[in-house]
Amino acid sequence: MRIYAERPGRALTQLVADVAVIAWVVFVVQSAQVARDLILQLQTPARRLTGAGDAIRGAFDNAATTASGVPFVGDDLARALGSGGTAGDSLASSGREIAATTASVAMAVAAAVVLLGVIPVVAVWLTLRVRWMRAAASARTARSADPDLLALQALTRRSTRQLLRVTPEPGAAWRHGDPAAVAGLAALELDALGLRPRSVRR
Repeated sequence: MRIYAERPGRALTQLVADVAVIAWVVFVVQSAQVARDLILQLQTPARRLTGAGDAIRGAFDNAATTASGVPFVGDDLARALGSGGTAGDSLASSGREIAATTASVAMAVAAAVVLLGVIPVVAVWLTLRVRWMRAAASARTARSADPDLLALQALTRRSTRQLLRVTPEPGAAWRHGDPAAVAGLAALELDALGLRPRSVRR
């Protein structure tokens, strides 16, 4: 199945459209990466909070270990200082949760940017390209086998203004098998699809 038109002008238009779609996809993906990186920068305060919590935990643990050696009140001091270590754990845990949430949000935003930016454009482009490929394949088959069928395709697919440029009464001319009208309608269909006439087809 042919991907591009036979006529250079139409083929160039299709190629430019392809390049534009690819460039748009690359732009959207890069934008999604930038958005993700910006959101991930919010993890820095969370990491600092985690580090502070771990430092507090370590300081209180060391203090509790030292206090436990004090005669008579050492155990009580160690238990009291242990609660400070628990507070440090809470701070560190909060920091890790914030960092994990930030990472999840960053990935979700990046995915949303890609999905909303790429899928509609690619869907429209792919629909138009597949529709053209099917129509062009059908027209090429008719070009080789039956010009009347090409003329009929023109009658069903082209605008009234285009048909009237070929002949004042395109429907009647086709029904009566007017050779000039049939040839003109067939040429109209081929030209609209960017295909060459039968006489110059390679």
